[in-house]
Amino acid sequence: MNATDAVRFAWRSITAHRLRSVLTLSGIAVGIAAVILLTSIGEGVHRFVMGEFSQFGTHVIGIMPGRTTASGGVPAGLPTSVRPLTLDDARSLRRVPGVVGVVPTAWGNAEAQARGRVRRTIVYGVSDAALAVFNMQVAVGQFLPGDGADEARSFVVLGPKLKHELFGTQNALGERLRLGGQSFRVIGVLASKGQFLGLDLDDTAFVPAARAMELFNRDSLTEIHLTYDPGVASRSVAAAAEAILSARHGRADFTVTTQEEMLSTLSNILDVLTMAVAALGSISLLVGAVGIVTIMTIAVAERTPEIGLMMALGSQRRMILWLFLGEAVVLAVLGSLLGVAIGFGLAQGIRVALPALPVSTPLLYVVLSVASSAVIGLVAGVLPARHAARLDPVDALRAE
Repeated sequence: MNATDAVRFAWRSITAHRLRSVLTLSGIAVGIAAVILLTSIGEGVHRFVMGEFSQFGTHVIGIMPGRTTASGGVPAGLPTSVRPLTLDDARSLRRVPGVVGVVPTAWGNAEAQARGRVRRTIVYGVSDAALAVFNMQVAVGQFLPGDGADEARSFVVLGPKLKHELFGTQNALGERLRLGGQSFRVIGVLASKGQFLGLDLDDTAFVPAARAMELFNRDSLTEIHLTYDPGVASRSVAAAAEAILSARHGRADFTVTTQEEMLSTLSNILDVLTMAVAALGSISLLVGAVGIVTIMTIAVAERTPEIGLMMALGSQRRMILWLFLGEAVVLAVLGSLLGVAIGFGLAQGIRVALPALPVSTPLLYVVLSVASSAVIGLVAGVLPARHAARLDPVDALRAE
């Protein structure tokens, strides 16, 4: 028997029992579809979260008070010797080679009042560099001027939603706005930025960092952000910033985190989650494998006389083995292709029905699913195929 005859034999065996073959295909197809659907959702969430963090730019370094890499830690509410970050610390970081913007940040929640309307909002104290560091754009007016901390004027820039809630469709430029107990003049309105992990960035107000520290009665900054030239290595900028602050504080009682490190760590976590949901979906492939073993065992029992005739005509046991293994692999691969079509169709259907739910089908998992189904078919068909190849020709011809 040549290869062409072997393929025809396997195909006729599948098509001769269509209902049985379809049921076997369905077991594999359901498993593959589950893997495709779950990994599509996982990959979509991965891209969504990475996009949310990347919208502020990728050449950003954050500095926060306290050393998070130290063992143990100080419980909340207990005294600590950690030196807070100050405006002078932020000014000193402008000397770091490669740094193009420094944003001292202090934020809190305050009541915004204008024209008889009151709304509670988040107020960010920043510098003029925040526009470039956080990748924001001004729709109307201008952003905060580059005043020094001692000369910082009481200016405020509004997010578009906050502006609409307080001033409606009227022009807000030059208007007075009270934040907490202080009065600020509106000099600009930002372009829409959308939401970031549930936080509405359009419902915010930006004031000079020095004014925000007064507003919230703080003597230190919440954090400091740096942006650097894309041609400079982030590690060298982070090391230089750490060296300057360590010299000022006497020790490294702060944490420096690059955007690259954060995105890399976050990406690794999301990759693990995607693989975890793929593993959960793969459990259903075991059901398909059991189905293949069952169907192939039944096929061997039904076709025992046929196997005996083939051996009597000179077919080698190895040929019998590969015939049944090939049949099992074909069943598994056809089932996987059907599963890919179903899974991809369901993923696209979810994207259309629920646009807010990010769905993206990763090609790698599609290829792995098809490959794994072929392996499953090969493994699942081994026992029945070996049993068929070991049959005695005389006993096989006598079987009914």
